Amino acid sequence: MTRWTTDDLPDQTGRTYVVTGANSGLGRQTAAALAAVGARVVLAVRDRGRGEEAARAMTGDVEVRVLDLADLASVRRFADGWSGPLDVLVNNAGLMAVPQQRTADGFEMQLGTNHLGHFALTNLLLPAVTDRVVTVSSGLHRRGRVVLDDLNWERRRYSPYGAYGQSKLANLLFTLELERRLVADGSPVRALAAHPGYAATNLQGGHGRFLDLLTGAANRIFAQSDAQGALPTLYAAVADLPGGSYVGPDGRSEMRGHPTLVGRSAEASDSTLAARLWTASEELTGVRYPVLPG
Repeated sequence: MTRWTTDDLPDQTGRTYVVTGANSGLGRQTAAALAAVGARVVLAVRDRGRGEEAARAMTGDVEVRVLDLADLASVRRFADGWSGPLDVLVNNAGLMAVPQQRTADGFEMQLGTNHLGHFALTNLLLPAVTDRVVTVSSGLHRRGRVVLDDLNWERRRYSPYGAYGQSKLANLLFTLELERRLVADGSPVRALAAHPGYAATNLQGGHGRFLDLLTGAANRIFAQSDAQGALPTLYAAVADLPGGSYVGPDGRSEMRGHPTLVGRSAEASDSTLAARLWTASEELTGVRYPVLPG
């Protein structure tokens, strides 16, 4: 694979994208790059003001709509307000290693935002999707463990990074089962995943002054920019890749570099676990896989 960059993005005129968490970091870079090559891009953001500030810095056809993934009522409002075809849904928004807290629906915050919110959004929008769903995971999925009988950390001692790893593993299992269902239905829609490697984004902040100082120093030494970190997501969104593909950086330990197909943990490839997580996610959210148009 060549050293693919945003200069290689094909013209996206006539195509519509939704990018969650598009007011900052990887999502903002993803949305801006797509809009710059002609796409209509909807920034799905929790804070309208921050979304509009981000939109003003972009060129092209950009729209801001409110979406709070930590509130299923907000997810439903966003989906209910959608009309017309949606070429690509980019499930980008996320939280990383935050202190223990709950979503509006009582879910552990990282699982609720990173996985369950996107699970509900995807299934509600899926009848409108014409091309693909791209979900952003993390190399830290390898440290995650999905505990089906305690997904919301009600019995386990809470671990911020353990909860993050579980949510990112859930992203890959979601992609695996979504792709299986799409293929079984004969749908032309594809499900793919990507991860940014180690990129300097606002996800790593907010953990206390000492840890934030350490993270800032590590970012300056090791991290790539958020623009570089967005490349795997962009590649997954536009390249002719088979469904189920997982894209990450091509550098050492997948920490930085240009986009390429990468591997995943054995647990992330467990189709039985993926199906069981899907069932649990349907039960938690009350959102089911839709009947797709023939």
